Amino acid sequence: MAGPSTAERGERQQESSGPPRARRFGPPRLRTIIILIVALALVAGGTVWLLYGSNWTRVERVSVSGTRVLTPAQVREAADVPVGDPLISVDTEAVEARLRRNLPRIDEVGVERSWPHGIDLKVTERTPVLIVQKGRKFVEVDDEGIRFATVSQAPKGVPTLELKPARSGSAAASLRRFDEDRLVREAVRVAGRLPAAVARDTRTVKVRSYDDISLELSGDRTVAWGSGEQGVRKARALTALMKAAPDARHFDVSVPTAPASSRS
Repeated sequence: MAGPSTAERGERQQESSGPPRARRFGPPRLRTIIILIVALALVAGGTVWLLYGSNWTRVERVSVSGTRVLTPAQVREAADVPVGDPLISVDTEAVEARLRRNLPRIDEVGVERSWPHGIDLKVTERTPVLIVQKGRKFVEVDDEGIRFATVSQAPKGVPTLELKPARSGSAAASLRRFDEDRLVREAVRVAGRLPAAVARDTRTVKVRSYDDISLELSGDRTVAWGSGEQGVRKARALTALMKAAPDARHFDVSVPTAPASSRS
Protein backbone atom coordinates (compact mmCIF):
# COMPACT_ATOMS: atom_id res chain seq x y z
CA MET A 1 0.00 0.00 0.00
CA ALA A 2 1.38 3.38 -1.03
CA GLY A 3 1.95 5.94 1.77
CA PRO A 4 0.72 9.52 1.76
CA SER A 5 2.08 11.66 -0.97
CA THR A 6 4.49 14.53 -0.42
CA ALA A 7 1.72 17.06 -0.97
CA GLU A 8 -0.55 15.45 1.65
CA ARG A 9 2.28 15.35 4.23
CA GLY A 10 2.90 19.04 3.60
CA GLU A 11 -0.73 19.92 4.18
CA ARG A 12 -0.77 18.00 7.50
CA GLN A 13 2.40 19.76 8.69
CA GLN A 14 0.87 23.14 7.89
CA GLU A 15 -2.28 22.27 9.84
CA SER A 16 -0.34 21.01 12.90
CA SER A 17 2.09 23.93 12.98
CA GLY A 18 -0.53 26.66 12.83
CA PRO A 19 -1.90 28.53 15.93
CA PRO A 20 -4.47 26.66 18.07
CA ARG A 21 -8.06 27.47 17.38
CA ALA A 22 -9.71 29.69 19.99
CA ARG A 23 -12.40 28.01 22.12
CA ARG A 24 -15.68 29.68 21.66
CA PHE A 25 -18.07 30.28 24.54
CA GLY A 26 -21.42 29.60 23.15
CA PRO A 27 -24.86 30.37 24.53
CA PRO A 28 -24.91 27.30 26.89
CA ARG A 29 -22.01 28.75 28.96
CA LEU A 30 -23.71 32.14 29.21
CA ARG A 31 -26.95 30.51 30.36
CA THR A 32 -25.04 28.68 33.09
CA ILE A 33 -23.55 31.94 34.42
CA ILE A 34 -26.95 33.60 34.47
CA ILE A 35 -28.49 30.64 36.29
CA LEU A 36 -25.74 30.77 38.95
CA ILE A 37 -26.22 34.51 39.49
CA VAL A 38 -29.98 34.06 39.88
CA ALA A 39 -29.46 31.13 42.27
CA LEU A 40 -27.06 33.14 44.45
CA ALA A 41 -29.49 36.05 44.54
CA LEU A 42 -32.29 33.73 45.59
CA VAL A 43 -30.14 32.18 48.34
CA ALA A 44 -29.09 35.61 49.65
CA GLY A 45 -32.67 36.87 49.58
CA GLY A 46 -33.91 33.74 51.29
CA THR A 47 -31.27 34.05 54.00
CA VAL A 48 -32.20 37.68 54.68
CA TRP A 49 -35.87 36.76 54.84
CA LEU A 50 -35.15 33.80 57.14
CA LEU A 51 -33.13 35.96 59.57
CA TYR A 52 -35.26 39.11 59.51
CA GLY A 53 -38.66 38.36 58.06
CA SER A 54 -39.69 34.87 59.12
CA ASN A 55 -41.01 33.65 62.46
CA TRP A 56 -38.51 30.80 62.53
CA THR A 57 -35.65 32.85 64.03
CA ARG A 58 -37.35 35.26 66.41
CA VAL A 59 -36.65 35.62 70.13
CA GLU A 60 -39.04 33.44 72.12
CA ARG A 61 -37.13 32.74 75.35
CA VAL A 62 -34.49 34.37 77.57
CA SER A 63 -32.63 31.94 79.84
CA VAL A 64 -30.59 32.99 82.88
CA SER A 65 -27.83 31.06 84.66
CA GLY A 66 -25.31 31.76 87.44
CA THR A 67 -27.49 33.75 89.82
CA ARG A 68 -27.15 33.35 93.59
CA VAL A 69 -28.78 36.35 95.26
CA LEU A 70 -30.47 37.80 92.19
CA THR A 71 -33.45 36.00 90.69
CA PRO A 72 -33.73 35.08 87.01
CA ALA A 73 -36.80 37.34 86.82
CA GLN A 74 -34.76 40.33 88.03
CA VAL A 75 -32.08 39.63 85.42
CA ARG A 76 -34.61 39.29 82.60
CA GLU A 77 -36.31 42.54 83.58
CA ALA A 78 -33.01 44.43 83.72
CA ALA A 79 -31.82 42.94 80.42
CA ASP A 80 -35.01 44.02 78.61
CA VAL A 81 -34.40 41.66 75.69
CA PRO A 82 -36.89 42.47 72.87
CA VAL A 83 -38.85 39.22 72.76
CA GLY A 84 -40.47 38.75 69.37
CA ASP A 85 -37.77 40.60 67.45
CA PRO A 86 -35.50 38.81 64.97
CA LEU A 87 -32.76 37.03 66.90
CA ILE A 88 -30.07 38.41 64.59
CA SER A 89 -31.09 42.01 65.36
CA VAL A 90 -30.67 41.78 69.15
CA ASP A 91 -27.86 44.12 70.26
CA THR A 92 -26.03 41.88 72.74
CA GLU A 93 -23.65 44.66 73.81
CA ALA A 94 -26.59 46.91 74.69
CA VAL A 95 -28.17 44.09 76.71
CA GLU A 96 -24.90 43.62 78.62
CA ALA A 97 -24.65 47.37 79.28
CA ARG A 98 -28.20 47.46 80.67
CA LEU A 99 -27.48 44.58 83.01
CA ARG A 100 -24.32 46.18 84.39
CA ARG A 101 -26.07 49.54 84.79
CA ASN A 102 -29.27 48.25 86.37
CA LEU A 103 -27.79 45.48 88.53
CA PRO A 104 -24.48 46.53 90.16
CA ARG A 105 -24.36 43.14 91.88
CA ILE A 106 -23.37 41.65 88.54
CA ASP A 107 -19.61 41.36 88.13
CA GLU A 108 -19.46 39.60 84.76
CA VAL A 109 -22.13 38.74 82.22
CA GLY A 110 -22.21 36.98 78.88
CA VAL A 111 -25.02 37.53 76.37
CA GLU A 112 -25.21 34.87 73.67
CA ARG A 113 -27.65 33.97 70.91
CA SER A 114 -29.01 30.44 71.10
CA TRP A 115 -30.43 29.63 67.68
CA PRO A 116 -33.11 29.58 66.57
CA HIS A 117 -35.19 31.24 69.34
CA GLY A 118 -33.15 32.00 72.45
CA ILE A 119 -30.94 34.50 74.27
CA ASP A 120 -28.72 33.11 77.04
CA LEU A 121 -27.63 35.37 79.91
CA LYS A 122 -24.72 33.96 81.90
CA VAL A 123 -24.21 35.93 85.10
CA THR A 124 -21.43 36.05 87.69
CA GLU A 125 -22.37 37.97 90.83
CA ARG A 126 -20.02 39.96 93.02
CA THR A 127 -19.10 38.31 96.32
CA PRO A 128 -18.94 40.47 99.46
CA VAL A 129 -15.68 40.29 101.39
CA LEU A 130 -16.60 43.09 103.83
CA ILE A 131 -19.78 44.88 104.87
CA VAL A 132 -20.27 48.46 106.08
CA GLN A 133 -23.16 49.08 108.44
CA LYS A 134 -25.31 52.11 107.61
CA GLY A 135 -28.03 52.44 110.23
CA ARG A 136 -30.09 49.29 109.95
CA LYS A 137 -28.75 48.46 106.51
CA PHE A 138 -25.52 46.87 105.33
CA VAL A 139 -23.46 47.86 102.31
CA GLU A 140 -21.66 44.97 100.64
CA VAL A 141 -18.07 45.51 99.44
CA ASP A 142 -16.39 43.17 96.94
CA ASP A 143 -12.73 42.19 96.52
CA GLU A 144 -12.06 45.30 94.43
CA GLY A 145 -13.38 47.66 97.09
CA ILE A 146 -16.59 48.32 95.13
CA ARG A 147 -19.69 48.96 97.22
CA PHE A 148 -22.23 47.19 95.07
CA ALA A 149 -25.38 46.52 97.10
CA THR A 150 -27.28 47.53 100.22
CA VAL A 151 -29.09 44.76 102.08
CA SER A 152 -31.25 44.63 105.17
CA GLN A 153 -29.56 41.55 106.60
CA ALA A 154 -25.81 41.06 106.90
CA PRO A 155 -24.50 38.06 104.94
CA LYS A 156 -23.17 35.33 107.18
CA GLY A 157 -19.43 34.98 107.64
CA VAL A 158 -18.58 38.40 106.18
CA PRO A 159 -16.59 40.73 108.50
CA THR A 160 -17.77 44.24 109.25
CA LEU A 161 -15.61 47.13 108.07
CA GLU A 162 -15.30 50.02 110.52
CA LEU A 163 -13.88 53.20 109.06
CA LYS A 164 -12.78 55.40 111.96
CA PRO A 165 -10.04 57.59 110.55
CA ALA A 166 -8.26 59.71 113.11
CA ARG A 167 -8.54 63.48 112.68
CA SER A 168 -5.29 64.53 114.35
CA GLY A 169 -1.58 63.81 114.20
CA SER A 170 0.03 61.53 111.65
CA ALA A 171 -3.24 59.65 111.12
CA ALA A 172 -4.89 62.86 109.95
CA ALA A 173 -2.05 63.45 107.50
CA SER A 174 -2.54 59.91 106.23
CA LEU A 175 -6.25 60.61 105.71
CA ARG A 176 -5.44 63.68 103.62
CA ARG A 177 -3.18 61.57 101.44
CA PHE A 178 -5.42 58.51 101.21
CA ASP A 179 -9.14 59.15 100.81
CA GLU A 180 -11.89 56.91 102.11
CA ASP A 181 -12.10 54.80 98.94
CA ARG A 182 -8.39 54.05 99.15
CA LEU A 183 -8.75 53.06 102.81
CA VAL A 184 -11.59 50.70 101.88
CA ARG A 185 -9.40 49.08 99.23
CA GLU A 186 -6.63 48.63 101.81
CA ALA A 187 -9.07 46.93 104.17
CA VAL A 188 -10.14 44.63 101.35
CA ARG A 189 -6.51 43.94 100.60
CA VAL A 190 -5.91 42.91 104.21
CA ALA A 191 -9.00 40.70 104.28
CA GLY A 192 -7.80 38.93 101.16
CA ARG A 193 -4.44 38.05 102.76
CA LEU A 194 -5.76 36.53 105.97
CA PRO A 195 -5.07 32.85 106.62
CA ALA A 196 -8.23 30.79 106.12
CA ALA A 197 -8.60 29.97 109.83
CA VAL A 198 -8.19 33.61 110.81
CA ALA A 199 -10.59 34.79 108.10
CA ARG A 200 -13.30 32.50 109.48
CA ASP A 201 -12.81 34.01 112.95
CA THR A 202 -12.61 37.65 111.86
CA ARG A 203 -15.57 39.71 112.99
CA THR A 204 -14.40 43.27 112.27
CA VAL A 205 -11.74 45.02 110.24
CA LYS A 206 -10.99 48.46 111.71
CA VAL A 207 -9.28 51.20 109.74
CA ARG A 208 -7.95 54.32 111.44
CA SER A 209 -5.40 55.22 108.77
CA TYR A 210 -3.48 53.69 105.91
CA ASP A 211 -0.89 52.30 108.36
CA ASP A 212 -3.28 51.45 111.18
CA ILE A 213 -5.54 48.53 110.31
CA SER A 214 -6.55 46.02 112.97
CA LEU A 215 -8.77 42.96 113.30
CA GLU A 216 -11.23 41.84 115.91
CA LEU A 217 -11.51 38.06 116.13
CA SER A 218 -13.88 35.79 117.98
CA GLY A 219 -12.97 35.13 121.61
CA ASP A 220 -12.08 38.80 122.29
CA ARG A 221 -8.83 38.51 120.34
CA THR A 222 -7.30 41.34 118.33
CA VAL A 223 -4.64 41.64 115.66
CA ALA A 224 -2.61 44.75 114.88
CA TRP A 225 -1.99 44.39 111.15
CA GLY A 226 -0.64 47.80 110.16
CA SER A 227 -0.89 48.62 106.46
CA GLY A 228 -1.91 46.27 103.70
CA GLU A 229 1.70 45.88 102.58
CA GLN A 230 3.66 42.64 103.07
CA GLY A 231 0.38 40.79 103.53
CA VAL A 232 1.79 37.32 102.82
CA ARG A 233 4.60 37.72 105.35
CA LYS A 234 2.19 39.06 107.94
CA ALA A 235 -0.16 36.12 107.40
CA ARG A 236 2.70 33.67 107.94
CA ALA A 237 3.84 35.50 111.07
CA LEU A 238 0.30 35.50 112.48
CA THR A 239 -0.14 31.79 111.85
CA ALA A 240 3.15 31.06 113.64
CA LEU A 241 2.23 33.34 116.57
CA MET A 242 -1.13 31.69 117.08
CA LYS A 243 0.47 28.24 117.14
CA ALA A 244 3.20 29.36 119.55
CA ALA A 245 0.85 31.27 121.87
CA PRO A 246 -2.64 29.72 121.67
CA ASP A 247 -3.78 31.51 124.85
CA ALA A 248 -2.78 34.99 123.66
CA ARG A 249 -5.43 37.63 123.17
CA HIS A 250 -3.47 40.22 121.23
CA PHE A 251 -1.20 39.72 118.23
CA ASP A 252 0.92 42.32 116.50
CA VAL A 253 2.25 41.60 113.00
CA SER A 254 2.51 45.20 111.81
CA VAL A 255 6.25 44.55 111.54
CA PRO A 256 6.32 40.94 110.28
CA THR A 257 10.01 40.50 111.05
CA ALA A 258 9.32 41.25 114.73
CA PRO A 259 5.87 39.85 115.57
CA ALA A 260 4.59 39.91 119.12
CA SER A 261 1.73 38.51 121.22
CA SER A 262 0.32 39.06 124.71
CA ARG A 263 -2.45 37.79 126.91
CA SER A 264 -3.87 41.21 127.63
